[in-house]
Amino acid sequence: MSEICDLGTVLTVWAHPDDEAYLAGGLLAAVREHGGRAVCVTATRGEAADPDATPGERAALGALRTRELADSLTVLGVEEHHWLEHPDGGCATADPDSAAARLGCLLDEVRPDTVVTFGPDGFTGHPDHRAVSAWVDRALASHDARPRLLHAVGQEPAVDPSLDEDFGVFDLGRPRIVEESEVALRLMLSGSDLDRKVEALAVQRSQTSGLLATVGRERFARWVAVEVFAEPPQSR
Repeated sequence: MSEICDLGTVLTVWAHPDDEAYLAGGLLAAVREHGGRAVCVTATRGEAADPDATPGERAALGALRTRELADSLTVLGVEEHHWLEHPDGGCATADPDSAAARLGCLLDEVRPDTVVTFGPDGFTGHPDHRAVSAWVDRALASHDARPRLLHAVGQEPAVDPSLDEDFGVFDLGRPRIVEESEVALRLMLSGSDLDRKVEALAVQRSQTSGLLATVGRERFARWVAVEVFAEPPQSR
């Protein structure tokens, strides 16, 4: 199983603000703590989180989530971030060649040793997540350098299945569940490392305040304490 120091420069690619903290907040912070370079890419500003919002309300939410993500990345120690500027909820219908080309430019700029993103399942099945995974695959397939690709994955047993069900986390789909032999990297956060991840999520208040108020900080922390990553099931 890999160690943080084996990852080199890490480029992570996500669909919405908060994806990075939920699925790889511990990883991003650990890379920075070890003196490594961690770069985060976000496809949308998350303005469509409320499907009933007016255009003005969506614009305001996108601006709020932009600020919240900046605060969250500061907590994690991440100083490099890029927006792809796709509309929230529109990634699945975006031109995949254009999206992949933009990511290809970032690959040229960052020259990562490791790329971290969703698997084809999108972890939760969200169409935007799944589209981002496909863009990354397309960008890497046409790129001269071949960084290591890691996907956020799950393991059984689930940490808190009743919380998952109560809040509809996997209503659209579930992540790939891997065996122990498939795990490339696992972080089991505790102490100050876990506190930092929880804080990185807590400052994204528009998305997490209700959940934190309902389940409490301690249960929420247990729920997000484990991050698991695996290489694609077939060698590229």
